[in-house]
Amino acid sequence: MRRIRANAIAILTVAWILGTFYYLWQDNKPRSAAAGRSAGSGGGGGGSSGGSARSGQRAAGRLELRREERTIPLVMTRAPQGEKNSRRGFDEKAYLSSKLVKAGEDPYRQHAFNQLESDKLSSDRPIRDTRHYRCTSVRYDTDLPATSLIITFHNEARSTLLRTVKSVLNRTPPSLIQEIILVDDFSSDPEDCQLLTKIPKVKCLRNTRREGLIRSRVQGAEVATADILTFLDSHCEVNSEWLQPMLQRVKEDYTRVVSPIIDVISLDNFAYLAASADLRGGFDWSLHFKWEQIPIEQKMSRTDPTQSIRTPVIAGGIFVIDKSWFNHLGKYDTQMDIWGGENFELSFRVWMCGGSLEIVPCSRVGHVFRKRHPYDFPEGNALTYIKNTKRTAEVWMDEYKQYYYEARPSAVGKSFGSVADRVEQRRKLNCKSFQWYLENVYPELKIPEKELIPGIIKQGGNCLESRAQDTTGNTLAGMGNCKGTVNNPPVTQA
Repeated sequence: MRRIRANAIAILTVAWILGTFYYLWQDNKPRSAAAGRSAGSGGGGGGSSGGSARSGQRAAGRLELRREERTIPLVMTRAPQGEKNSRRGFDEKAYLSSKLVKAGEDPYRQHAFNQLESDKLSSDRPIRDTRHYRCTSVRYDTDLPATSLIITFHNEARSTLLRTVKSVLNRTPPSLIQEIILVDDFSSDPEDCQLLTKIPKVKCLRNTRREGLIRSRVQGAEVATADILTFLDSHCEVNSEWLQPMLQRVKEDYTRVVSPIIDVISLDNFAYLAASADLRGGFDWSLHFKWEQIPIEQKMSRTDPTQSIRTPVIAGGIFVIDKSWFNHLGKYDTQMDIWGGENFELSFRVWMCGGSLEIVPCSRVGHVFRKRHPYDFPEGNALTYIKNTKRTAEVWMDEYKQYYYEARPSAVGKSFGSVADRVEQRRKLNCKSFQWYLENVYPELKIPEKELIPGIIKQGGNCLESRAQDTTGNTLAGMGNCKGTVNNPPVTQA
């Protein structure tokens, strides 16, 4: 009897131990799988970034990753549960499925990037935190001002537009988002914008005709209710803590106009690639924007990788500015058309009229850089860019505009409209000269040795300019100060 009892106890003990091990094994199984997926996702993201970054370095040096720019591993950023529940009125599946790439259709044709790859991605996809590791220890004021985000678009792919909006909502404290204003620049389908207003804080402003990015941004700024404006392109993805560093800088000095480091989203496979933190905006005399290395003196003096970088110009697609300062400076030149050159005009105006431009390293925003424009320019891309940059040169570059014409001779004689109101505004703002800008902001831009402008007749410091027409309609010419305007342009040789 004792033996039977002992055997029974032993069997029950073994069964209990086996049952306990089985329970623990079953409980741990999904956790291990989830950990494996997370590790796989992180490794895949890192590998993709590394391979694509090497490719980008060969192309333009834009994606240079340095050892000292140690970044943070992949972190999944999700919307707060309350935010997700409040979006239930928005039917994301229906919104996206109605505009998918059709079978056999070229996925690059409509938007100049691979829409097929964009459509495959989740609107809430995780991206790598590409900031320097020291950015995570930076603390920002708890009372930062809220901002109105202004996103303009014309026939944007729905998947990229939605991902832009949701990345903002997912990676920004709700208290800092006053509103997201979508300015639909007369897209073919009004519902591209209207349906997104079912998402909290999203508003839609639709143009009744094609206005272009410049005038659309001004319209968005005019209806914005926050004291701070944040301009974004419609094919972006903001990164972790992207907004706080920029708001902090503007809060400390309202005359600062600040931009993030702009990471690259591949137009082919939508991989998110970290950009170098050692770059700033620059340009040549033809007013062609380029990314360039920070001058060695500035680089040597930067002991803190979280310190802001002074930049002569900004790319223009993504920046934060105080609304009252934006209005005081004259907003944008609304006589410019569609796109192009507005970043130079704004950059010169900010620096020469008492402000400053900065790139904030602890702020990162990904952007799809395209190789061509997917939309039409009424007067053509080249003529529109010439008109816009010529207006910039005539108002802000003083006697140095001759080097613009030398570098871009096709601009000579081209119409650019009246700039009288912009010249008057510069006078009222008591702005500094372009010579001051070259000496204090961009001394690296060297003056060309050649002084003569091809095609312009010059004697000493004067140019031969058209003055008026006689009774027979013939143009009379005379010597002037080489500041030809639309009414008396420099006379060109045939």
